[in-house]
Parts: sequence; structure tokens; C-alpha cells
Amino acid sequence: MQDLQLDWLRAFVAVVDAGSLSAAAGQVHRSQSAVSMQLKKLEQAAGCVLLLRNPRELALTAAGAELLPHARRVLAAHSAALDTLHGAQVSGQLRLGVPEDYAVAYLGNVLREYVGRFPAVEINLVCEQSTALIRKVESGELDLAMVSRDEPDRGEYLFDETMVWVGDSQHAAWLRDPLPIALYELGSRARSAVLDAVEARQRAWRVVYSSPSVAGQLAAVHSGMAVAVLTACSLPPGIQVLGVEQGLPALPPLQVALIRSLHSQGARACDVMQQMIRQTLQSREPVS
Repeated sequence: MQDLQLDWLRAFVAVVDAGSLSAAAGQVHRSQSAVSMQLKKLEQAAGCVLLLRNPRELALTAAGAELLPHARRVLAAHSAALDTLHGAQVSGQLRLGVPEDYAVAYLGNVLREYVGRFPAVEINLVCEQSTALIRKVESGELDLAMVSRDEPDRGEYLFDETMVWVGDSQHAAWLRDPLPIALYELGSRARSAVLDAVEARQRAWRVVYSSPSVAGQLAAVHSGMAVAVLTACSLPPGIQVLGVEQGLPALPPLQVALIRSLHSQGARACDVMQQMIRQTLQSREPVS
């Protein structure tokens, strides 16, 4: 049985995450032909096909899907070993973006561990809506961001986040016609998903309040102005969760992904943060 070399596994993971050989080549700093050769050697060592490749798309085989989480863990363990030996050499600035509701729920432990291991890195954390964070990553203002996907193939998929209706029992805004709704800002994926779901139920509605802030949404709910939709991870204690019993439609989950700027490629501080977020959050069960 032949050992699986780190370079082969690194090329395999890069191709899966990037979606193409050419994009992966830039991430691992090799030519496209070299990445293709590494994949071929990995498949020869594994004794099976791991990726189905054609001019339009790449797809994991069943064997490839089984290998992927193991490959990630091996690479993460290797990076952790290097960090233990050379952590003090990781320095510089990391510009990280995350929506307000995901920041405390998902990044608290990651940031705590990162700061402990790499005290020489200065982290600039930006909390804004996903739509704004995506633009800032694309322009190079941010190095890395955790966002709700606005497109099916945006970034590296992490997990699904549940969305829920909430209201205040003293005001029962869900009984009004048309339904008063507090929503996130224009352009957000969550806003579109909510309105599509209400339209599909053929219920009259009107937007009475818009805010990019979770606190703003909660203010609208507690004042009795409207019902709102929040991510399950951001629900405060005591708030009433609503559903079909109140005549409200089921909502699709948000796909949470990790996106990275081209300007940050090769930056060790960003590499390590990306690996830590991936290792902690990828394929986690959604909050319910």
C-alpha cells in the first residue's frame, strides 16, 4: 500500500475548494499540469477515481467524498505541527469579515485559539451584512470573510444555517393583514428568501422596517411593529419563535461559506485562519 503524500492531498483539496484545476494551481503555487499530475498520483495510490473531470465541471466520486474530510484533517494536523514549531513567525495583519449574528455564535472560540497561538498577528474584524462583506473581499479591502452565500457556488461551503420567524406575543403582529415584516437590507439573500416564501404562500405582506442589524430587527419585533426573520444562532432568550401554526411559511436555510481575496493568497496569517475556521465549522449540524 502506497502512502498518500501531503502534496497530493493538498492539490486534491485545493481543486475541490477552487472548483477547477487552473484556480487550484494558483492556490498551491504550481502549474496546472503539475496539479493534474499530483491528482493522478493520488488516484493511483488510492486505487480509485476521486474526481470526475470534464471541461465544464469537477465532481467528487463517492471515494473522493470519503477521502476529503480525512485529507483536510491530515493537512490541518500538519499545519498545526508547523505552527507549534514556528508559530512565532506568523505575523502581520489579518482583515476578517463576518456578519454580526455569526460572529459570537461561531467565531468566538476560533479567534480565542488563533490569538493564543499567533499573538504577533493583528486582527481587524469587520462585522457587516454578507452583501457588503462580499464586495469588500472582491475589492481586496478584506482578506477573508464568512458569509451567507448570494450565489450557489460562492466561496467554500461550510454549513447550512436555519432561519426562523420571530414575534412578540403581546402584540401578535402575525395576525395582521397584510403581514408586517421587518427585513434585512436590500440585496441580501435572506431578504429574498423570506419574500419568496411569503409570496409562495399567497399571503399579503408589507415591509415596515429594514435594517442590516440583528439589534434593529429585535427592536422592531419587541415594539410590536412587525414579525422578523433571524438566523437560529442569533435568537435571544425569551423570544417567541413562530411557524406554520401562526400562518407563516417554512423558510429555506442559508448556505454559509468562506470567501477569500486574491490579494491574500500566500499570506500565512490568512492561511492559518482559513484552516482553523474550516476545521471547526465545516459540515457542522445547523442550529435548530
